[in-house]
Amino acid sequence: MSNLPIIISGPTAVGKTAVALHLAKKLNYSIISVDSRQIYKGLNIGTAAPLGKWKGEKYLVEGVPYYLVDFLNIDEVFDVSRFISMAREIAESEDNKVIFTGGSGMYLQNYFCGMDNLPKADLILRARLAREADMYGRETLHKRLQEIDPQSAKEIPFQNIHRLIRALEIYELTGKPASVLKSGKLKQEITKDKAHFFYLDMPKEQLCERIIKRTDLIFEPMVKEAENALKMGFKEVSPGLKSLGYPQAISYLKGEISKEEAKEQIVILTRQYAKRQRTWFNRYQEKQTISCTAKSKEEIVREILNLA
Repeated sequence: MSNLPIIISGPTAVGKTAVALHLAKKLNYSIISVDSRQIYKGLNIGTAAPLGKWKGEKYLVEGVPYYLVDFLNIDEVFDVSRFISMAREIAESEDNKVIFTGGSGMYLQNYFCGMDNLPKADLILRARLAREADMYGRETLHKRLQEIDPQSAKEIPFQNIHRLIRALEIYELTGKPASVLKSGKLKQEITKDKAHFFYLDMPKEQLCERIIKRTDLIFEPMVKEAENALKMGFKEVSPGLKSLGYPQAISYLKGEISKEEAKEQIVILTRQYAKRQRTWFNRYQEKQTISCTAKSKEEIVREILNLA
C-alpha cells in the first residue's frame, strides 16, 4: 500500500470502528477519529466511541493508538479548523500511516481539500442561536436563512442544526452570505492521490435494524453518562450534551418523556443522520464502496487490502 492515509467512512452504525481497528493492526497504522462527538470525555457510550485506555499521552484501543477521542471537556467547542490542525500534526508525526475513520464528512472534506477563510466560532452568538432553535424551532431559523442566504438554505436541511447555526453565524459576523464567501472547495473530490478512500455500506433495512439494536444497548449507559455530566455541573446546553441522543436522555431523566419515547426519538434521529451521511458521501466518485452485508470485519479488511 502506497504511503497515503486511508479513509474508512460510511453511515453511523455500519461498523467502521471494528474494521478500522482490524486494518490498523494488519498494517501497524494509527487511527484518527473523524467524529465531532467522540471527542468528549465522559460521553463514550452514547457517542459510540471506541473503549480504550490512556497510556501517557496516547489513547490506546486494543493496543492501537486512537487519536481525537475522549480528550475534551463537555462544555468546550470543537470545530473543523481545530480538527484539521490537530489531525495534520498527528498524520505528520505518524508519517501518514494513519486511518481516518468516522462519519463527519465536513471534517474529511476540509482536511483533504482545504477550507475557506471564514470567521471563527462565536460561542455567545452560537448559544443564542441554539436557544432560539429550542424556543421557536429549527424551521424558524431555516426560514431566516432562506431570506438572507437562499443558496445555503437550499443545501442545508433544517434538521442539521450545526450547519444551520454556522451559516447564520457567518452572516451575522460578516454581513455576507456563507454561500458568497465559500470558494467551492467544499465540492471538490477527495482524489486517489490524496487518500485510499473506502466507504462501507449496507441496505437501509439492515442498517436500521443495527441502529435499533444499538440504541437498545446503549440507552441506559447513555442516561447514566448524561446524569453524571449534569451532577458534575455541566449545563444541558453544553456542546457535548447536544450530541445525538443526550437531549432525549435528559428529557427522560426529567420525566418529560418515557423510556420508550426517548429511544424511539433517538432511533428516528439516528436514521435521519445516516440518511444525511449517505447523501453527503454520494458526491465522491473516486471512493471505493464496500458492502458489509453478511461479512465479517476480517473479510471486509481482506477486500480493502485487495483493492488498495
